[in-house]
Amino acid sequence: MKAVVYEEFRAPLFVRNVPDPAPRDHGVVVKVNATGLCRSDWHGWMGHDPDITLPHVPGHELAGGIVAIGKDVTLWHEGDRVTVPFVCGCGSCPQCVSGNHQVCDHQSQPGFTHWGSFAEYVALDYADTNLVPLPEAISDVTAASLGCRFVTSFRAVVDQGKVTAGQWVAVHGCGGVGLSAVMIANALGANVVGIDIKEDHLELARQVGAVATVNATVIPDVVEAVREITRGGAHVSLDALGNPQTFFNSVANLRKRGRHVQVGLLVADQSRPSLPMDQVVANELHILGSHGMQAFRYRDMFAMIEAGKLAPEKLIGDMISLEESVEALVTMDRFDWAGIKVINRF
Repeated sequence: MKAVVYEEFRAPLFVRNVPDPAPRDHGVVVKVNATGLCRSDWHGWMGHDPDITLPHVPGHELAGGIVAIGKDVTLWHEGDRVTVPFVCGCGSCPQCVSGNHQVCDHQSQPGFTHWGSFAEYVALDYADTNLVPLPEAISDVTAASLGCRFVTSFRAVVDQGKVTAGQWVAVHGCGGVGLSAVMIANALGANVVGIDIKEDHLELARQVGAVATVNATVIPDVVEAVREITRGGAHVSLDALGNPQTFFNSVANLRKRGRHVQVGLLVADQSRPSLPMDQVVANELHILGSHGMQAFRYRDMFAMIEAGKLAPEKLIGDMISLEESVEALVTMDRFDWAGIKVINRF
C-alpha cells in the first residue's frame, strides 16, 4: 500500500509502498477513504510523543470501510463504513469498565502507538469496543474531519465543561479544535468569545457562532478584554491551542466557580506552564482536561449533526492528496490556513 513514512523525527517524509497491515484477532483493517491532518500529527513528527517507534506512518483521524476482520470480532462485517476515536480502549481495564475508554490504561492510538491512517489501509485494535458506525448522511470526509478535534471539543464542551444555554464560553485558539468548540458551544445556546492572533481565523469563528472575538495581537490584555465582554468572566474557558500563554489566559479570565478545560496539547518544555493559583483557590476554579471521546458518545454528536444543530463540514478548509500531505504536515506550526485539511486522494 501507499503510505506517508518518516524514518527520523523532524526529518523529511516520503510517500512509499509499504506492506499492507493485517488485523489482530480482536481487530480489523480499514480501507482509508479520508483522513484528517491534525497538529497532533505534527507533534508526533517533532518527536514529542514517546509512544512512536520509527519508522512511522502518522494519521489518526479517519473514515473508511472494513476490508479484513480478526477471528474474535463479533459486531462488524466487511464493507461496514466506520470511524474510530483517536484513543482506542482495551475494553477490560478499570477505566474502560467504568465507561472512560478515552483514558484507557492500555490504550492504542493509530498514528502513535502503531502505524496510522496516512495510508491506503490502517489496522485498528479491539474493534468491538472502538469502532463507530457511520450514518449514511455523514460523508467520509466529514467523518474524518471529526477526528480528534471535533470529538475532543465535543467532550470538552459537553461532558467536561458542562456548558449550558446562556453561559459565557471563551475559546482561546481558533484553529480546528477551537472552531469546533465555538460551533458546539453555540449549538448549546452559550455565548462564545473566540480569541486568536489571525483575523481570518476570527472571521471563521464568527461565522460558526462566536458572538464576540478578540485579536490577541491587537488587544494587549486578553484577560481583561474577555472579562469586559462577558461582564465578569467566562463560565467556561478552553485552551484549544496548547500554549503557556493561552493556558494562563484561559484560567485567568474565568469568573468565580468557573471551569477551565485544557484541550490543546502542552508538550516538551511547555508541559509545566505557569498557573494563577491565587485565583484558582480564591475563586474556587475548576481545572479539567479533555482527552478524546468514547465511541459510545458519538451517537449524541451524530444526532446533533443529523438534526442540523452542528455542521462540522463548514470547518473543512481544503481536501488534499496523500502526496500533498507531506508538505502540509511539516508546516503545521505556521498556522497558515484556517479550517481543517482532509486527505481524500490516495
